[in-house]
Amino acid sequence: MDKTSYQIAVVGSRDAILPFKLIGFQTFPVSQSQEAVKTLRQLARDRFGIIYLTEDIAAQIPETLAYYDKQELPAITLIPTHRGSSGLGRQRIRDNVEKAVGQDIL
Repeated sequence: MDKTSYQIAVVGSRDAILPFKLIGFQTFPVSQSQEAVKTLRQLARDRFGIIYLTEDIAAQIPETLAYYDKQELPAITLIPTHRGSSGLGRQRIRDNVEKAVGQDIL
């Protein structure tokens, strides 16, 4: 039986992801949209199954997020920055739940 293991990454602005590094997550600081897209592609190739992405960076790359939404892996979850939430992550969850069950239950 083949056991597949995946890694977890955190991608975003350096200040926002620093706390994740302190608790042992692999962090990948980015500051520009092209850098974020390149990092996500590499992480997907490197068997990262879950990628936490800060909302500020996610807002810059909607087409890339739409692409990964259609892929089985990696699962990209948006997280707020150290400055707070823009609501983008919450809206993505709401949209995905509505797509899965056919109505907004949240």
